[in-house]
Amino acid sequence: MGVRRAGYSRGYEEMTGSNVPNSNSTPDLSNNGNITPTLGPEFELSSVTVIPDDTFTVQQAVNALGFGWFQVKLSLCVGLCWMADSMEMTILSVIGPSLHCDWGITRYQQALTTTIVFMGMMLSSTFWAQLSDRYGRKPALTLCGILLFLYGLLSAVAPSFGWLLFLRGLVGFAIGCVPQSVTLYAEFLPAKNRAKCVVLLDCFWALGACFEVVLALAVANLGWRWLLGLSAAPLFIFSLITPWLPESARYHVSNGNTEKALQTLEGIAKDNKRPMLLGRLVVDGTTPIKGSIKSLLNPGLRRTTILLWFIWMACSFCYYGLVLMSTELFSSEVTENNTDCRPLLQTDYMDLLWTTLAEFPGIFATIAIIERFGRKSTMALQFMLFAICVMILPSTETRIALTLTLFFARGIIAGLFQAAYVYTPEVYPTALRSIGLEVVQP
Repeated sequence: MGVRRAGYSRGYEEMTGSNVPNSNSTPDLSNNGNITPTLGPEFELSSVTVIPDDTFTVQQAVNALGFGWFQVKLSLCVGLCWMADSMEMTILSVIGPSLHCDWGITRYQQALTTTIVFMGMMLSSTFWAQLSDRYGRKPALTLCGILLFLYGLLSAVAPSFGWLLFLRGLVGFAIGCVPQSVTLYAEFLPAKNRAKCVVLLDCFWALGACFEVVLALAVANLGWRWLLGLSAAPLFIFSLITPWLPESARYHVSNGNTEKALQTLEGIAKDNKRPMLLGRLVVDGTTPIKGSIKSLLNPGLRRTTILLWFIWMACSFCYYGLVLMSTELFSSEVTENNTDCRPLLQTDYMDLLWTTLAEFPGIFATIAIIERFGRKSTMALQFMLFAICVMILPSTETRIALTLTLFFARGIIAGLFQAAYVYTPEVYPTALRSIGLEVVQP
């Protein structure tokens, strides 16, 4: 049985899969065992054996073991983390009217409950990245799940608006660790599957957003405290399954724990029913040291970095702005008085659910067109279409027209996020891809 092994590792250079050779790159081993000189970066072994240097790297092993049951289980686990994160973000657009009715808070205070969450995310991203690099992805994600569940549950029993604001800020601080789950996920994906799997992972985000709207509709009569408490349930489940979550094999190797890394790789081989590579596991000597934020602003990359920062800021502004604006647009009774109660009705929740469902076709449409039209052209087209939808919004006169416009706008901006996720790692050198993505991720 042939085992595929990479001749050398390029770190994250295979994000798009474009560097992975096709079957035509398989060398001919019939010439007395000699490999022909026209080799690609990967080659087929005629049996379970070792290559002459008797060594292999983590990425070579992951590529050889392929995509199987291990990756499916990991996808569900990481997907649950993203689903829970999405629920905590979507809830921001739902509890505002309820808080306005129960506590009589002003529109400014409603906006503050959202702002404090984003501030927590912004301030904590570097902290969680450093914690993950020092102690590993698994401990960081375990702590993240526990803190998110705890703060989310405590938010449900907050005695005052000040306490609620403080606890939601802590929720935002914990959410800053969620992008580390994508890093862990990508490290266990074969190069040829990585880009599509990372993009499809966002289907769990869309699923979480839809589930939150359905949950809000189901407990509408029970109040916002029940909604906050029940929304923390997926985080509790995630915290329970984190003991199964594997630690990054790359992290173990980089810290000299090759035995633990081998145990992880052997677990992948067992789950995927593939033979484990023989030989000695080594650190990939061709992978450069992780870069710094300062390196992103070097003269050769400064323009690219600034443009990417603007693109991601625009994506976040448009996406979350649309999500938070939707409940205001769907409010059944419009009033200028801040003391009047404007609760969301069943029709409001249903229309909000329809617009949230738009993320699924938006994601799949982006996957379908991004390879044909290219990354930049796809993002430019999506920005233009989103702008047109937003300009149409003020002129919509019927409920159906409003819902359809929001539906198309939500799908377009969700797809734009996926295009940005694919494009960003590709334009940076290998050493800067991780830090480049960490800086821009919302």
